[in-house]
Amino acid sequence: MSFGGPAFVLAIIAMSFIAWIITTAIRAKHGYPVSNEWGGAVKKDDGEMKRQNDILERENEMLRGKVGRLEERMAVLERIATDTPARLTAEIDKLRD
Repeated sequence: MSFGGPAFVLAIIAMSFIAWIITTAIRAKHGYPVSNEWGGAVKKDDGEMKRQNDILERENEMLRGKVGRLEERMAVLERIATDTPARLTAEIDKLRD
């Protein structure tokens, strides 16, 4: 093979072009942003992903509320468990009256 001929240069260009196509296909398949011809990123607009993120955000807020209520209840239980029995008895008797 002659390294000085135009066939070698064209082979290098073809290999580079094929590698670029494969790289772009792999990046697009796995959801990475693909660059356009001017170097800017082209992102896939995935409505399903946005909807799923909204659902997860709402669920996250709901779970944070539950955790807050559970922390309040745990604080009450800890106070009951650590209070002296005489004080608890006095409070119960006070409530009965």
